[in-house]
Amino acid sequence: MDTDLLNQRIIQWENMTREDPENAMGWFSLGNAYKEAERPEEAARSLRRAIELDAGLSRAYQVLGQLLIASQADDQAAEVLTKGYVIAAERGDVMPMRAMGSLLEKIGQPVPEVARAEPAAPVDLGGETVLDRRTGQPGPRLPKPPMRGPLGKFVYDNYSSPTWQDWIGQGTKVINELRLDFSIPDHQKAYDLHMMEWLGFTQEEVEEHAKAGS
Repeated sequence: MDTDLLNQRIIQWENMTREDPENAMGWFSLGNAYKEAERPEEAARSLRRAIELDAGLSRAYQVLGQLLIASQADDQAAEVLTKGYVIAAERGDVMPMRAMGSLLEKIGQPVPEVARAEPAAPVDLGGETVLDRRTGQPGPRLPKPPMRGPLGKFVYDNYSSPTWQDWIGQGTKVINELRLDFSIPDHQKAYDLHMMEWLGFTQEEVEEHAKAGS
């Protein structure tokens, strides 16, 4: 990424975490930006703060583990990755779980013996209720997919209306802070990536869901 653009992103996420210090996703995004800028100590602090605010943010454990391995702090990395692996398995966050398992093997540490998570199939409770993947609880279904295509269908089948409204609040902060213009494809992509991180799913899961429904 262009250095000037990366520095601009860092400033934007610094501003967001300053204005909303309880925003776990803001800290996670800031940590990722610091990592890309090769500022590992600041990245690690930001990621640890994200985990403090949201202990279920499995990708934060993964990225923090990568940083600790790169700094040759293998013992700390093993502790972070082991905890993150278990959390990812419990939440059904398959991609981070697999990545953390590979990292543990890379540093010669055992992979926890837990039930291997697989992509969670949407649970149709009937009528206007859906089992929300983020909360793990039943909730009112969205009236319709919030966007076109497989991504909208995935959200519709897996998340409740209150969870989506929570994301809209977070997404508005992302739009304003990053000055996103949805007429620019890269800006739309950035928004979608933040949405997937916050809701806790990957593009691979969207594609698998679309295949299963075809």
